[in-house]
Amino acid sequence: MPSATSPSVSPPSVTSPSVTFADLGVPATLTAALSAAGVAHPFAIQTAALPDALAGHDICGRAPTGSGKTLAFGVPIVAALARAERWSEPRRPRALVLVPTRELASQVEEALSPLARAVGARTASVFGGVSYVKQRAALRQGVDILVACPGRLEDLLSQGDLTLRDTDLVVVDEADRMADMGFLPAVKRILDATATPRQTMLFSATLDGEVDVLVRRYQRSPRRHEVEPDATSTGEVHHVFWKAETPERVALTAAVVAAHAPAMVFCRTRHGADRLTRRLGAAGIVAAPIHGSRSQPQRERALAAFAAGSVQALVATDVAARGIHVDDVACVIHFDAPPDAKDYIHRSGRTGRAGRDGIVVTMVGGDQAKAVRSMQRSLGVPQQVITPDPASLPASPATPRPEPVRHPRAGSGDRSGGRRAGSARSPQRVGTRR
Repeated sequence: MPSATSPSVSPPSVTSPSVTFADLGVPATLTAALSAAGVAHPFAIQTAALPDALAGHDICGRAPTGSGKTLAFGVPIVAALARAERWSEPRRPRALVLVPTRELASQVEEALSPLARAVGARTASVFGGVSYVKQRAALRQGVDILVACPGRLEDLLSQGDLTLRDTDLVVVDEADRMADMGFLPAVKRILDATATPRQTMLFSATLDGEVDVLVRRYQRSPRRHEVEPDATSTGEVHHVFWKAETPERVALTAAVVAAHAPAMVFCRTRHGADRLTRRLGAAGIVAAPIHGSRSQPQRERALAAFAAGSVQALVATDVAARGIHVDDVACVIHFDAPPDAKDYIHRSGRTGRAGRDGIVVTMVGGDQAKAVRSMQRSLGVPQQVITPDPASLPASPATPRPEPVRHPRAGSGDRSGGRRAGSARSPQRVGTRR
């Protein structure tokens, strides 16, 4: 078996058609639930990590976004709960999954719920931006698997709404994103409040710096498994860098989205995302903003509309770079060039997922040229910054979607009710990050 000093390294996040979940030791009840959900074969990170995780070892996993991490930790959690046949008491969850964003919390819970129901376990998610009432009610009823953002979880802990003394199954997902957002002090306090001994699984796109501190402090001889990132792989994702100052970027973005929707467009600021959404609308593109200043219902409606095909583009800040998991995004546009290589990878990882091709377009102003050249060299992507030419982009590789239907409320912050994004019935699914 792999050791902490000798990680197993798997190829990019592709399925393993010759391997089944049963081959990896997944119990029959869960293999049946996976099959019912249309998940027939494991992805690389699942093939690598599941045997050790099912055996109860701590897991330290490095894998890119969209590589299948949710099931790599979700299946072992549910299997352990079923095996113990000891369900959670009110306000005392047995398993905890920590995630950095509201969207990821909702989507992870949605992905784990069918597995949990198959063995009689209950799930819930807690995060900010919404009322405490339903979250407290769920905790009072008893939650076996709690998916949580650190801030709201600490609020609930301080108010006596739950305790983590029985929590002996813990996952820290997107640990490097936690570090980027300043959550690691809270993560440490939360981990210190959980049971010992416990099984701790940590997944991250990078395992250095502050993330390595978590590994050394909170894991016991973790089994390390790594999947090579494929967000910048040639032949899967087409990367171009265009010379474009701010005044010309709106028209270029509209042209690219019109030909290569569904698209995600990244801006540096919340105000910039709102302004670009309005300008794209004036150019005939149906777009919706998603960022930290939008309410949770607004963000969920935007995701649902994007998944259903009634929105051509999500215009996002970096809060969405790894907090949103939507299949079949054809194109990513960096309206504002990312500040560094890490952000470029995280943003660009929205396309080219699960073996599909994708397009990444970066707009580069004159004042950004030097920083972008440095980023290009470190990533090994094309180093030319060329004159914009939307017609030169390859044909959109994503699954065709219905023609967008204008929905005036999709990006306007309406106050009408709406279902969670994960409940949208559409050709693609939100939150099925296997």
